[in-house]
Amino acid sequence: MSEEFYRIKRLPPYVIAEVNAMRAAARARGDDIIDLGMGNPDLPPPPHVIAKLAEVAAKPDAHGYSASKGIPGLRKAQAAYYGRRFGVDLDPENEVVVTLGSKEGLANLAQAITAPGDVVLAPNPSYPIHTFGFIIAGATIRSVPTTPDEAYFDALERAVRFTVPRPSVLVMGYPSNPTAETVDLAFYERVVAFAKKHNIWVLSDLAYSEIYFDGCPTPSILQVPGAKDVAIEFTSMSKTYSMAGWRIGFAVGNRTLIGALTRVKSYLDYGAFTPIQAAAVAALNGPQDIVAANRALYHRRRDVLVESFGRAGWEIPAPRASMFCWAPLPPALAHLGSLEFSKQLLTHAGVAVAPGVGYGEDGEGFVRIAMVENEQRLRQAARNVRKYLQSMGVNTPAKVAG
Repeated sequence: MSEEFYRIKRLPPYVIAEVNAMRAAARARGDDIIDLGMGNPDLPPPPHVIAKLAEVAAKPDAHGYSASKGIPGLRKAQAAYYGRRFGVDLDPENEVVVTLGSKEGLANLAQAITAPGDVVLAPNPSYPIHTFGFIIAGATIRSVPTTPDEAYFDALERAVRFTVPRPSVLVMGYPSNPTAETVDLAFYERVVAFAKKHNIWVLSDLAYSEIYFDGCPTPSILQVPGAKDVAIEFTSMSKTYSMAGWRIGFAVGNRTLIGALTRVKSYLDYGAFTPIQAAAVAALNGPQDIVAANRALYHRRRDVLVESFGRAGWEIPAPRASMFCWAPLPPALAHLGSLEFSKQLLTHAGVAVAPGVGYGEDGEGFVRIAMVENEQRLRQAARNVRKYLQSMGVNTPAKVAG
């Protein structure tokens, strides 16, 4: 009996798990760890959403199997959101499916449309499911950059010319996790034109659509005329409404891809718990104060983090969107590499971050910092970082504001 399983053999060790294990052990010892590693929102959902969950859960008939593709009211609510936010018309019946978070949707779509040996273009660095969802399905990954400049489109053209078999899928996600890079509608227009020219499906991950800063709303690829001919887009309620543990997301767009995902899901799950779906309807159709409030809160946290860490001696670029900073290692410590640096920061500063190499080899030299602690804790983290940098012989400013 073989213990060498085909798909498991294709998965490398999960680098970020090393830091997660160290963090858990430190907390078990009673250490105070400021966790900026996992993008786990620390805020509650709106009260009216929780109330709707409780109301529906109290009904005796609400506890049976739900609808795998999502209850009709939720699909209609998501279509209405796209209409309000992006001016995009969606058919709730054939162009919207509810997923158990965007991660599950991406993974199941990969299973639905991928044959062993297919070539998929995916960003590097990237959120792991963007690559490993397809690796598990048997695909071969050809990496493309995340930075949306001419080098990005040059990489796409080279991939089409020199890859055998020709790529069949392009995966992208903006605002990017982990790099926080953003794009404009002109970028998506070029992507759609490229995809149509070369008969390539486009999978867009828009999980951070509502966490943008400096008055620059993030666009949807579906705003491009004709994008639904080639593209599907994933969104999530995890960050927008602080509902990460509820596991509610959506896939919208191309009918063929939506149909494939819906069919696979029908074999694998019965959909999210009906009261959760009803509460998600209340979130999408109800007051949207939390969306603006969360955006403003992450904006303040971004400013505090960038300013206080800069005073500590670690210059971090300010992201234009998302709940993450993509931070280059302090130059004097770049030789450590992102994994060792993350381990040392946890051990000696009590601050957990995610090593960039965990998001792909091109993430080496960076760490991802999640803005999931309050402003006081972010300043405390900066003070701890300053002491660590000093212990490593790094010149730091005279004082960190507290």
